[in-house]
Amino acid sequence: METIKTLNKWANGHTYLPLDLLRIALGTFLFIKGINFMADSMMLTELFKPMQNMAGGMIAVHYVAPAHFIGGLLIACGLLTRWAIVAQIPILIGAILINFVGEMNTNNLILAIITLLVCAFFLVYGSGKHSLDYYFKMQQ
Repeated sequence: METIKTLNKWANGHTYLPLDLLRIALGTFLFIKGINFMADSMMLTELFKPMQNMAGGMIAVHYVAPAHFIGGLLIACGLLTRWAIVAQIPILIGAILINFVGEMNTNNLILAIITLLVCAFFLVYGSGKHSLDYYFKMQQ
C-alpha cells in the first residue's frame, strides 16, 4: 500500500496533460473494442477458435467484452485505473498469444503489443492529476 501511495505522489507531481489524454484515448479505445466484441460475438468466437478446446475457453469469450467495456470506461474516467488495467493485462497477453497459436495477423499483433505497453505504463504511473481518483482523493 505504501508503494502505491509513493507512486501516486510521484505521478501527481509529474503529471502532464498529454499523458492524461493518452489515458483517455486508451480507455476510449478499449471501450470501443468492448462494444465491437459485444456487437459481433461471432468475430470474438472466431478469434478464440485456436483455444477452443482448452479449459475455460467459453469463460474467456464471456470475459473479454465486458472487461474491455467496463475497464475502458473506468480508465477513460480515471477511476480505479490500476484495477481496470490489471483486468486488461490477461486479455492483451491472450491477444498476443492468439497471433502465434492461430493465424498471424500483424496489425492485430502490433495493436495488442502497443496497448499492452501503454497499459503497463499506466499500471505504474496511475491515473494522473486529471482523473476521478485524484478528485475523490482531494475531497477527503
